[in-house]
Amino acid sequence: MSHLPQIRIPATYMRGGTSKGVFFRLQDLPDVAQVPGAKRDALLMRVIGSPDPYGKHTDGMGGATSSTSKCVIISKASVPDHDVDYLYGQVSIDKAFVDWSGNCGNLSSAVGPFAISAGLVDASRVPADGIAVVRIWQANIGKTIIAHVPMSNGQVQETGDFELDGVTFPAAEIALEFLDPADDSDGGAMFPTGNLVDDLDVPGVGTLKVTMITAGIPTIFVNASELGYNGTELQPVFNEDPKALARFEAIRAHGALRMGLIQSLDQAATRQHSPKVAIVAPAQDYVSSSGKHIAASEIDLHVRAMSMGKLHHAMMGTAAVAIGTAASIPGTLVNQAAGGGEHGAVRFGHPSGTLRVGAQARQVDGEWTVTKAVMSRSARVLMEGAVRVPAGSF
Repeated sequence: MSHLPQIRIPATYMRGGTSKGVFFRLQDLPDVAQVPGAKRDALLMRVIGSPDPYGKHTDGMGGATSSTSKCVIISKASVPDHDVDYLYGQVSIDKAFVDWSGNCGNLSSAVGPFAISAGLVDASRVPADGIAVVRIWQANIGKTIIAHVPMSNGQVQETGDFELDGVTFPAAEIALEFLDPADDSDGGAMFPTGNLVDDLDVPGVGTLKVTMITAGIPTIFVNASELGYNGTELQPVFNEDPKALARFEAIRAHGALRMGLIQSLDQAATRQHSPKVAIVAPAQDYVSSSGKHIAASEIDLHVRAMSMGKLHHAMMGTAAVAIGTAASIPGTLVNQAAGGGEHGAVRFGHPSGTLRVGAQARQVDGEWTVTKAVMSRSARVLMEGAVRVPAGSF
């Protein structure tokens, strides 16, 4: 009896921010996976180990969480004045699909370092020492990200003393600029309904005050108090309560429909990556998941966000862009939770600690627009070489 061998695909396993993912150069993928489609999706699912009815990713590179079931494909830039194209795939854990609908803000921090090390950035743009400015075209959403990558002795600097809550060890700081991060595809506005606050009717849950925004990633913000929370909760409160998770998914589905992201409620099941749902609350003392005591005076507000059906252990980078943008616009629920007024930047509390994000928003012809959002992350290579997948699996 003959058996098909495994095939070997060059890859790098990286941490970016509070996420991990498998990074590929487009040119290293098998020919059938160098173009979008079912073959590419099947390959990435097999790499991660999905779909896995056991929810463990034992037979793949995934970690069975929304933060660790990710793949990234990097190639030379397809648009002028950029260095690389960055394509992100969120692999479903228990279902057979890859969600290409949005970006991963955390893994964005690993794109620049990977691109430099993989030889995809022109050497003339990379100093031996100092900061390399990598111009990234985020191909999922058609937006520009500028990564400021530290260099030392001709190599990407990965170690340092920058601490990021949600990441155990310090590393080198990578500053990210998300330019014009609002989703303006098909002429869409940053606030899809035209309102800073809407009443969202969710059968079985009630009518909720929500702010729906598309900056960074489409996000639905709800006051924590409206759902019976104080806003300082940690993962177990949500993730060990099936009824709570079902309620948040209902809010997400009805919000997606109201935002025009889907045409029918059943489509939400195959668009797990976005929109996000987040609860907001005023600043108050709390203890993070690491046991760190954080005083209300250290933050402007609290935010807890759902990702792929579970409460995120920290905060998604793209959702942080949405938070910073909404906080800068008077009248949104996020701005109100931060005390109102003007905010060029906010520091918010999340389950693992705090995060600071800045945003530049302004009104043009009566509509709000955001020119840039800024935050810092870190990234490093965890393993490099090749992944192996059974031949015939894609």
